[in-house]
Amino acid sequence: MMNRQGFDNEKYVKLQSQNIRDRIAKFGGKLYLEFGGKLFDDFHASRVLPGFAPDSKVKMLLEMKDEAEIVIAISADDIERSKRRGDLGITYDDDTLRLIDAFRGIGLYVGSVVITHYRGQPIADKFMARLAALGIKTYKHYIIPDYPANVPLIVSEDGFGRNEYIETERSLVVVTAPGPGSGKMATCLSQLYHEHRRGVNAGYAKFETFPIWNLPLKHPVNLAYEAATADLDDVNMIDPFHLEAYGVTTVNYNRDVEIYPVLAAMFKQIYGGCPYKSPTDMGVNMAGYCIVDDEACREASRQEIIRRWYAAAVSVRQGLSEPAELRKIELIMNSMDIGPQDRPVVAAALARAEETGAPAVAIELPDGSIVTGKTSSLLGAASACLLNALKKLAGIDKKLLLIAPGVIQPIQHLKVEHLGNHNPRLHTDELLIALSICAVTNPMAAYAIDQLDKLRGCEAHSSVILSHVDEELFKKIGVNISFEPKYQAKKLFHR
Repeated sequence: MMNRQGFDNEKYVKLQSQNIRDRIAKFGGKLYLEFGGKLFDDFHASRVLPGFAPDSKVKMLLEMKDEAEIVIAISADDIERSKRRGDLGITYDDDTLRLIDAFRGIGLYVGSVVITHYRGQPIADKFMARLAALGIKTYKHYIIPDYPANVPLIVSEDGFGRNEYIETERSLVVVTAPGPGSGKMATCLSQLYHEHRRGVNAGYAKFETFPIWNLPLKHPVNLAYEAATADLDDVNMIDPFHLEAYGVTTVNYNRDVEIYPVLAAMFKQIYGGCPYKSPTDMGVNMAGYCIVDDEACREASRQEIIRRWYAAAVSVRQGLSEPAELRKIELIMNSMDIGPQDRPVVAAALARAEETGAPAVAIELPDGSIVTGKTSSLLGAASACLLNALKKLAGIDKKLLLIAPGVIQPIQHLKVEHLGNHNPRLHTDELLIALSICAVTNPMAAYAIDQLDKLRGCEAHSSVILSHVDEELFKKIGVNISFEPKYQAKKLFHR
């Protein structure tokens, strides 16, 4: 059976919020918490820890909303080069506005935005003016030469001292960002420097879900994190500082281990001592204590690693990634003795494609059964497979027509004759709209649509690279889709 719960989300929210409160108390009532990973929509965590809600971190913060405020860090360099979020396709500056709206929408207080790596970039100045016009406070943090190696310069008037002090009001200051490399840690440490000069002994901690420090180094959940960050050169490793200090083996990742001696030196420069004996000590992650079915998490992680391999292969095929990223994930798969053969939907989709001589898609349903869909004159393979899956879940005969041809034909006419599309077949979103129209007069169509939620967490595979529309639709309904690194048509330009 698929979709076994492996993670206790309710326990996680309670443990995590209590651990953060304890850390605030340890530092006398003021904590700067660097938030790694995604605060909203952490779908990687929900895929490798079945039962983890994508908005768990936000729920945890809502438990502390009267004590917390948000500071969003964005790099002026990222603004200048219009860096985009790979999952959403929007620029980091637009995502900053999206995050502010999202936080405010659920009742969390956003105090300000800090522009890091600032050196007078005109486009960063324009963004700050835009934020000011929207009533959002902004601050500038500058590039410090030889950061993070030159500790005496960093912890001085010419280092952190040049940065603007971010005015904060609450005991928990969550520093987050649109993506990695935004300067979150430096923002926190700069604030510690300025707080100390004002007589406030604030603390620092790090909230990073992965790697999970109290799981084994080669646990599939931690290896899935390595696969997910193959493009960043992150490597999980035993924390040598923690092992030396406590004689206990814990897992961290190379960047935190490498930066720890510098952090410790900065703490000593600011406070005269370091409150942490290891990078693991800095973390506040309780996820490892909330795994209730280890094998469910292991299997989910194995599937995630194979999906990451396919995603990297597609990205290399599209010229968007380096082959080294693919090779790194292959090494992880080899070390675990897994491959595409361990993903049942792959063989099913490829067999159906070979049988029909056209693209095909396969979905594994919650009971472990697999349904497929092939390309036809009316539907693309993804649409056909989605429709077949909904029929199977609803107990409707596969041969029964749920969408009248009279509904499909006008949509095809509109696409080809008026909207300039060359492909008349219905995409998955168009299929669901057509099914919804038919549901007005056909209760069976309505019942099929009601099955959509049952697809969340299901696995799927396509024999060709799917269109962006189909890929996004599968993401929205929570289907974990992968596809072969090849296009349906032999063209140079694909949309």
